Amino acid sequence: MSRGTLFIVAAPSGAGKTSLVKALVTQCPQVVVSVSHTTRPSRPGEQDGVDYHFVSAESFQAMADRGEFLEHAEVFGKRYGTSQPWVEARLASGEDVILEIDWQGGAQVRRLMPDAVSVFILPPSRDTLQERLQGRGQDDASVIAQRMTEAVSEMTHYVEFDYLIVNDSFETALSELNAIVVARRLRQSVQREKHQQLLTQLLS
Repeated sequence: MSRGTLFIVAAPSGAGKTSLVKALVTQCPQVVVSVSHTTRPSRPGEQDGVDYHFVSAESFQAMADRGEFLEHAEVFGKRYGTSQPWVEARLASGEDVILEIDWQGGAQVRRLMPDAVSVFILPPSRDTLQERLQGRGQDDASVIAQRMTEAVSEMTHYVEFDYLIVNDSFETALSELNAIVVARRLRQSVQREKHQQLLTQLLS
C-alpha cells in the first residue's frame, strides 16, 4: 500500500476554507481531515472530536511538552495544534490527510514534512471577505475589524504555498482543489508504488 499525502490548506478567516474541505471529503475517497486540538470554547453546533478536540490550556501545554504536536500556534489568544501520531498513522495506512491550519502552522509542518503539498485559498475581494465574516453573526464589529486586519497580514504569505485558489465561485474552487489532490495521486512515483505488480507484469 502506498503512503498517503499530507495536504496543507490555509486561508484567512472567512475565505471559505472549511466549507471547501468538507465538500472535498464527500467527493474524494481516502481523504480525511485532521481534527485539531484547541483551547477555544466550542461554538453552537460544534462537536468535540468532530470539529475540534476541545481541551483545557493545561492539557494543551502538557501535550506540547510531550512533543505530540506536528504544529501548534496561538490565534486570537487561543491555541491550536495537530496531533503528529494521528497524522502519521493515517498516512501510513494510505489515506491522504488534510490539515486546515494557518500559514504559521503550515510553515512548521513543511519544515518537518517537506513532501507535504500546500494550498492557499484567497477570497475574491476584501469586500466579499468582510461580508462573509459579518454574515456569520457570531462576532461584533470590533472582532470583525480585528479579523480583517489579521486577514490582510495572513494573505501576504500566499507566496509560501505550492498552489493558490481564489474562492469566488464555490464550485470552481472545489473543482480546483479536487484537481490538486487527483494530480498528486497520479504522480509517477506514487503510481509506481501503487501499481508495482501491474508494472512487473507489463514489463516482464
